[in-house]
Amino acid sequence: MTIHSEHPFGTPDDDRDPLRRLRGRLGTTVSLWTSGEGVERTGLTVSSYLVSAGDPGRVVGLLHADSDLLERLDETGTAVVALLGWRQRELADVFAGVMPAPGGPFRLGTWEQTAWGPRLSSAPTWLGVRLDPAATHEVGWSVLVEAVVEHVAVGPDESPLVHRRGRYQRPSDAD
Repeated sequence: MTIHSEHPFGTPDDDRDPLRRLRGRLGTTVSLWTSGEGVERTGLTVSSYLVSAGDPGRVVGLLHADSDLLERLDETGTAVVALLGWRQRELADVFAGVMPAPGGPFRLGTWEQTAWGPRLSSAPTWLGVRLDPAATHEVGWSVLVEAVVEHVAVGPDESPLVHRRGRYQRPSDAD
């Protein structure tokens, strides 16, 4: 028996969408977007986002059009955007819907309710944001959401969880 490094059921590179292949090479720190409270909490792992400085600052994200988060964000108008670290990769998979979570994803980790939604206590760097409904629209297979940054917390810079080419990677130099 031979063990190969590539995915046994993966689509060959030549048959993949070239734009998706390019996007996969960009790499970014994985974020967790959460909204709601109590049993109405929901969240989504997001790696397609950007933060724009300004007065006020803004965050723009591409969310799955059928995600529960998008629906909750429309209802509440607020969310927490937390940057995840290497030790939170399983949690990222749970909120991405690729790993099971008996009892629901919020049973994993410790959560603090904020004015913007639930915040993962072990994620020291996060934003509290308010949706700009006028700036929400479909883009390709996603929905682009734009939100005003109302709160910024910058904690210790631990080993970030980076998503690149379909996998989590630990950067060789986080500085």
